[in-house]
Amino acid sequence: MFIWLMNLLSDIPGHRLVTYISFRTLSAMLTSFLIGVFLGRKLINIIFQLNFRERARDYGDISPRNKEGTPTMGGIIIFLSFLISVLLWGKLDNPFLRIILFAAFWFTALGFFDDYLKNVRGSSDGGMSRGVKLFFQVLFGIILALLVLSPSSPFFPAELSTKLFVPFIKNPVLDLSYFYYPFIILVIIGISNSINFADGLDGLAAVPTSLVAVVYAVFAYVLSNSKLAQYFLFPYIDGCGEIVILLGALVGAIAAFLWFNTYPAEIFMGDTGSLFLGGVIATSAILLKKEIIFLIAGGVFVIEFLSVFIQDYIGIKMLKRRIFYRAPVHHSFQFLGIAEPKIVVRFWIIAVIFTLISLISLKLR
Repeated sequence: MFIWLMNLLSDIPGHRLVTYISFRTLSAMLTSFLIGVFLGRKLINIIFQLNFRERARDYGDISPRNKEGTPTMGGIIIFLSFLISVLLWGKLDNPFLRIILFAAFWFTALGFFDDYLKNVRGSSDGGMSRGVKLFFQVLFGIILALLVLSPSSPFFPAELSTKLFVPFIKNPVLDLSYFYYPFIILVIIGISNSINFADGLDGLAAVPTSLVAVVYAVFAYVLSNSKLAQYFLFPYIDGCGEIVILLGALVGAIAAFLWFNTYPAEIFMGDTGSLFLGGVIATSAILLKKEIIFLIAGGVFVIEFLSVFIQDYIGIKMLKRRIFYRAPVHHSFQFLGIAEPKIVVRFWIIAVIFTLISLISLKLR
């Protein structure tokens, strides 16, 4: 929108600034933050009045009652801030931007409906069943795979479409061929759910997600610049620079949400936010062909996901016993008596370390 406007006002000095990715990214970040802070209080009041509030799950020795009644569905703040900023600063004819916006709407709607059912039924376990939620995640994965792997795909050259890239290794390690379809579905399910699992303490999911977004924004900037891509020995992907603007807007929107979500939280993002964040990050990872880097950059989320998997499927179902005190693993630290803010900040520190390792992989290959 701003690019179109400045083209009309081409006599204004500095009008070409809006054509630069760096300027638009910083502007999108600032815009989404200001919109989020401005709308946040109003939306919190509306959500509270509509009685969309946290339904605490009983963890036995861990008392969640101090969170009971806190407004939820705060992901709406993140989504609206992100959306308005992207519409202002993004190139809306760009295929990368369009598919990520489609993912944003898809996963926000999925999370919103899940949160709505929880509130209507008055239980944290009253949302959509795992099977239904998984069905819609798989369906999106199929749609994305068909778009990405189509012979006429606008996203990257056909010779790259099914290649698998691994951090710290220069060339693609494998051509997955038709197995890339289930791989994309697996990435969508894994990333979107891992961020969902981490959303359990005030501010816990926000900062690590922002750091993952920064990592992918750096990769998108490098891959969209032919000279940088050649220097770092990456394949050049034309047009993926718009992902930088999208992720910049996402970071600003998360920062605005954190303004209200930091301990003690005034609002929780709910599945509306966590699934939205997971969907956008997962789609960005696939479009940049940097799916595996999430195992490092999103190390906090991987740990949370694995703790739930090990507890539920290996521990309870197979061994008929708990392996962790509680799962996700952040609740185990609560069980041990560690204060919530200390747990959250330590997870943030770990996320920073994972981020640095991810960025090192740009050069160390």
